[in-house]
Amino acid sequence: MVRKTSVTEKPVVLIAEELSPATIEALGPDFEIRTTNGADRSQLLPAIADVDAILVRSATQVDEEAIAAAKKLKVIARAGVGLDNVDIKAATAAGVMVVNAPTSNVISAAELTVGHILGLARNIAPADASMKAGEWKRSKYSGVELYEKTVGIIGLGRIGGLVAERLKAFGTELIAYDPFVTSARASSLGVELVELDELIERADFITIHMPRTPETMGMLNADSFKKMKKTAFVVNVARGGLIDEADLNDALRAGEIAGAAVDVFVKEPAKNVPFVELPNVVTTPHLGASTAEAQEKAGISVAKSVRLALEGDLVPDAVNIAGGAIDNAVRPGVPLAENLGRILTALGTGEAFTRVEVKIAGEIASKDVTSLKLSALKGVFTDVVSEKVSYVNAPMIAEQRGVTVDLVTTEESEYFRNETILTAALASGGTLQVAGTVTGPKLTQKLTRVNGYDLETPITDHLLVLEYEDRPGMIAAMGTLLGSSSINIAGMQVSREEKSNRAVSVLALDSAPTPEVVESIKKIVSAHRGAIVDLSN
Repeated sequence: MVRKTSVTEKPVVLIAEELSPATIEALGPDFEIRTTNGADRSQLLPAIADVDAILVRSATQVDEEAIAAAKKLKVIARAGVGLDNVDIKAATAAGVMVVNAPTSNVISAAELTVGHILGLARNIAPADASMKAGEWKRSKYSGVELYEKTVGIIGLGRIGGLVAERLKAFGTELIAYDPFVTSARASSLGVELVELDELIERADFITIHMPRTPETMGMLNADSFKKMKKTAFVVNVARGGLIDEADLNDALRAGEIAGAAVDVFVKEPAKNVPFVELPNVVTTPHLGASTAEAQEKAGISVAKSVRLALEGDLVPDAVNIAGGAIDNAVRPGVPLAENLGRILTALGTGEAFTRVEVKIAGEIASKDVTSLKLSALKGVFTDVVSEKVSYVNAPMIAEQRGVTVDLVTTEESEYFRNETILTAALASGGTLQVAGTVTGPKLTQKLTRVNGYDLETPITDHLLVLEYEDRPGMIAAMGTLLGSSSINIAGMQVSREEKSNRAVSVLALDSAPTPEVVESIKKIVSAHRGAIVDLSN
């Protein structure tokens, strides 16, 4: 839960387009909800200035200008699949998380695709228009069966796969082109993988389900249409521009293909598109995700992601964060890794790091622990750079500062079930190291090592960590100075190296001492290294 004490302190979420009521319900009462017309720049730019999150669909352009105007923005949420209207590069540079709902509309889009294929096969739209005009022309609108026809699916991802599953029931022959899909996956769907040219030449119906990239723009073009059967139909409910619109218009008017169904366009709202008027073309105004179910799923999905992001959690499916879903066994280590990063930086007392190694030891090392690396990096830079540090831009900050980051895993852990060890190489020479673990049913974070000294002390909001030459009276001196400053010691642990008499003390304090008090303690104990670590914010 987001803990705030007043209405004005609640994080502000801006709803820039009409979303399902379930979206607001999923956000809950912990946020101040505002609305604006995101398609109107004169309304959007001032409205976004002081918000923590913005929720959009496809009409709102969250570009570099909008991101620069949003001084507090932490997350951009697109209630849908596509992100063509979000400048992901600018968001990443600003440390703003970008999330979407990648699976919310897959069923709706697949069903619309099948609907368009059936509509083309049976001339449903033009026959309906004829009836509405008072006509009765049965012979003119005679169609074809799907049974035993060849359907070519370009892109056999989530939506393409769902289309295949549904069309299989019609007794169609299914072929597909997708260089990133294995033959085993295609076979499980009852689909034959072929090269693109073969698909274009063989298919009676062609439906495209590719992302919009420079490589896929105009993927179906004049050359493609010339290779198709004159009885072939093409369908696009994926992205505008995958089919070259001018070439499609020419092919339809020249009779090179039998017809087309198009739901998406290069420019939307689409106006003056020449093939829209043709009787063998069915067009819809980008309805792929326009079902009550898809909108509700999209809204709920991004609302949950916004909650996680504004609560400071790592959102596994954020599009500009490396890594995938976080395993339940790994998740408790995310806040631990961030705290260890902050402790490591505090011990550095302003020295520059040239390399940071994040080592994960124990049972979780066999899982995807990329999230722990990101969290550790976020902690390392949180207290030393002026810009806002997030899971998104932490790797970029490391690169800009010349810090090499390595992730090392081993399933061997000597003392603990799992342990996270952070090691930093200093520009001045030497290294720093801290380690920690999470224990017990309450998932208590513990500091287990500081520069080679073994410990097992809980990580609290205020820690004083000191490395010094141990001699009689050191602990008493620390206690006296802290007591005279009205700072209570909640807990303390000392780890000592017998041969050199060196020691590390970790003190858990009820409040943070001033820098002057810390410096006085360091002088009293002649500390080699020491720092106050404030994890309360």
